[in-house]
Amino acid sequence: MASFDNIIGVAGSAINAQLTRLNATASNLANASTVAGTDAEAFRAKRAVFKALVDEQYTQAGSPFVGGVFIERMSVDPAPARMVFQPGNPLANKEGYVFQSNVSEVTEMVEMMAASRSYQNNVEVINTARQLLSRTLEITKA
Repeated sequence: MASFDNIIGVAGSAINAQLTRLNATASNLANASTVAGTDAEAFRAKRAVFKALVDEQYTQAGSPFVGGVFIERMSVDPAPARMVFQPGNPLANKEGYVFQSNVSEVTEMVEMMAASRSYQNNVEVINTARQLLSRTLEITKA
């Protein structure tokens, strides 16, 4: 059972990581068209930074298994905000510019598809492991 728990743990950690990635993508898309009065106030895209659980040290850090992935941190995309000429916008600076978020909808859609595919793959790993365990138990009963 220990190896079965490890399989479920590894796939489960990947599912959790991909959910965080999807949440960040949803937030980025929601803020894609927001504007601000200064570059410093403009929304910046967020990215989940994954770290592999490959060392024994992680079993002592609360993880009951070796393997998988966790979110090491959330990073902020350093790309500059886009300046857009909108003199009628109440947030516009003296020159008539507002600062639009640095979110690229195309990049976010690619991120969303990749996270979704990885999530689905890890659900399939859990389903396959469950089916194999069930078949093994059926064999041992006979």
